[in-house]
Amino acid sequence: MSLGVIAAAIAIGLAAIGAGVGNGLIVSRTVQGISRQPELRGMLQTVMFIGVALVEAIPIIAVVIAFMVLNR
Repeated sequence: MSLGVIAAAIAIGLAAIGAGVGNGLIVSRTVQGISRQPELRGMLQTVMFIGVALVEAIPIIAVVIAFMVLNR
């Protein structure tokens, strides 16, 4: 097994773990905010979806970088 394969696996794994933790924090804080101020539900959900989309971009970028490392 080459070092490139190991590097790609580590990059994808760490990105997935980071995205999972990030999404968990975003959603938990949104639920907490909605429970405190239910009238702001729509705005909080909009901001939450934007944040989740930005966090989900990180594993996608990691996969692209991993493929680039493998094709070297």
